[in-house]
Amino acid sequence: MQLAELIKDWPCTVKGSVRVDVKRVEDDAREVQPGDLFVARKGRHNNGAEFIHQALARGASGIVVEDELKLDQLIAPVPIIWVPNVLKFISFASAKLLHFPSEALQVVAVTGTNGKTTVTHFIGQILQKLHKKTMVIGTNGVYLQGERTTHQLESLTTLQPKQLHRLLQEAVYQDVEYVILEASSMGLATHRLDHCHITTGVYLNLSEDHIEDHKSFENYKLAKQQLAKLSDQLVLNGDDAFCRSIGVLSKKKKHYFGCGNRVDVQLQLITEEEGFSTCCIQTEQQEKVVTFPVMGDYQRSNMLAAITTVCTLGFPFADVCNVAQHITLPEGRMQRIKNDIGLTILIDYAHTAEALRAVLQVVRKQAKNKVIVVFSCGGERDQQKRAKMGMVASTFADFIYLTTDNPRGESPVKINEQIQEGFSANQAFDVELDRKNAIRKALELAKAGDTVVIIGKGHERTQTISGRTLPFSDYDCVQNVLRTSLNYEK
Repeated sequence: MQLAELIKDWPCTVKGSVRVDVKRVEDDAREVQPGDLFVARKGRHNNGAEFIHQALARGASGIVVEDELKLDQLIAPVPIIWVPNVLKFISFASAKLLHFPSEALQVVAVTGTNGKTTVTHFIGQILQKLHKKTMVIGTNGVYLQGERTTHQLESLTTLQPKQLHRLLQEAVYQDVEYVILEASSMGLATHRLDHCHITTGVYLNLSEDHIEDHKSFENYKLAKQQLAKLSDQLVLNGDDAFCRSIGVLSKKKKHYFGCGNRVDVQLQLITEEEGFSTCCIQTEQQEKVVTFPVMGDYQRSNMLAAITTVCTLGFPFADVCNVAQHITLPEGRMQRIKNDIGLTILIDYAHTAEALRAVLQVVRKQAKNKVIVVFSCGGERDQQKRAKMGMVASTFADFIYLTTDNPRGESPVKINEQIQEGFSANQAFDVELDRKNAIRKALELAKAGDTVVIIGKGHERTQTISGRTLPFSDYDCVQNVLRTSLNYEK
């Protein structure tokens, strides 16, 4: 596409010729290929303007900047374009260069402090069982028809537009009908979804998280509100005050789910047994008794969100409820590891106090004997939640191993000291900063009938310590301990 065609509907100032061809938009100078339009944006640690010469050396066909002074200061053999907001431009250009592929798809975007991954996978599984072709994009990666793909993408909950729209184009080529993606607060705040046509926006819940990224809780809420503006219709948790407020503010078509009153799809728990919940799901016209393979209010709410969403897409209520009884939790979410030595071993991605409480409440209710918890908190993120998570863990755990999560560049000792501030005075715990050793110690401490819960990393296959990202998997670590220390062969 010619640059002139790309920018004709976008506010900008140009220095140089617009009669050049643009193949892609790229904001990483190291990834620039001949014909790419390089966008010099500011990142968390670097300013893209510092890498303009590198992008030119790699064959960039044009440079986009946000700082108007650069137009006078820069001398380049390619056009230089000034735009008011480079993040919005990246979103627009990524979509336009691929002819807005989202418009050929039904796109469902799910947001919430907790539960995004689970609900996107639940929706994907229900649609598959209703014989629709799906793609799910989010924290766990990209799944086509329930199978994880081999795409090498940034580890982001909501992908950058340059990657997202390529995936959407691929979905169109693969005859996918429904794309279900996670909409994170940072993804919304940085305009990654601005030019993605979203059929249905789903709101699950809101609690304090990512405050340091957004500078305040109010900014965090404002970021979440953006999804309502981008979506044709909304599915809202009627039991959550923030989600209710979204419904009050928005004039879009709305559908509420929940256990309380004034909802369109209501869930009433009948019985709860090990691993299963039997519920009555009701709408104004219909009701159905179903048994789901989940436990706890939190996961039942996630299930109800998925059912409501698929119903709003036009599928019959009874059919949706029937197939929902056969779906499974995604990798790293209350993931049970089988063994024949009498232990209950669970891996979960919980990394907020609310998510941790939801997990441990269910664990405590099911536990036959002691509950042993292995966890820490991520570094360079939300320090104020650490003591809260410590308090939650201390409320439910008989013994805690404090270890490392992804400390990044922060001291894991300091992180764990802040977690300990939430512990009760008589909490039994130990500190083992090597996560492999912490998992091994927890499993060796456990006796038949005990439950070991490994929290925080879930599906992740790496660990970031002191700026280095190393291979690591909680699941593989547990399997290794079972084989070598506990002499158990799967």
